[in-house]
Amino acid sequence: MHKASLQVETSGRGLYEITGDLERIVAESKIDDGICVVFLRHTSASLLIQENADPSVQQDFLAFFARLVPDGDSLFTHRAEGPDDMAAHLRCALTHTSEVVPVGDGALCLGTWQGLYLFEHRIQPHRRRVEIRVFGES
Repeated sequence: MHKASLQVETSGRGLYEITGDLERIVAESKIDDGICVVFLRHTSASLLIQENADPSVQQDFLAFFARLVPDGDSLFTHRAEGPDDMAAHLRCALTHTSEVVPVGDGALCLGTWQGLYLFEHRIQPHRRRVEIRVFGES
């Protein structure tokens, strides 16, 4: 097993691609065949595997979630950290805080247009911690 962590500095709500960092960590692991487990240690951000070729996909995700779970909705009582607080928790609950990606020939087995993103749900910048474990055979 190979352990690593990433610290991702966000500038606020958006999708931040971390595929390159994960590829580097898998290469450092020297594991040829196995799995890469990625876990985000937060409740107001999430992880997505999504298209990384056309930036409009990320814009559409942001627009969809803004409509689905609007900031400051009067339904929400949890507003300890502002009007985006509960909306961020709900957006996180609708997505994932972990992903598992196969590793083959020493690399992530992602599709041609797939990338792994940290999806920041908060409006303000945050420092997010991502834990990575690579398991398998060298």
